[in-house]
Amino acid sequence: MSDHSTLAAYLTSTLATAHYEQLDDGTYSGRIPSCPGVLAFASTLASCRDELHSTLEDWLLLGFKLGHPIPVIGEIDLNGKPIHEPVDAL
Repeated sequence: MSDHSTLAAYLTSTLATAHYEQLDDGTYSGRIPSCPGVLAFASTLASCRDELHSTLEDWLLLGFKLGHPIPVIGEIDLNGKPIHEPVDAL
């Protein structure tokens, strides 16, 4: 599996675990329990899903940059050490 398809599978699997709730004012909240701090609020459920997807992507990028452990979802583990190719391989 390529890195791109692994990341796409991770996003899809993680978003499948999201919990959504309609709030008293009619807006929606969404959260991903396995990813602390990944939550979103929007006026519609569809917008909340989109916002949660974007928030998850940003959360992952920041986690990668800062070296934070990323939750394993299903059997997808993004915590492996990066492979650096030699410059002459480009």
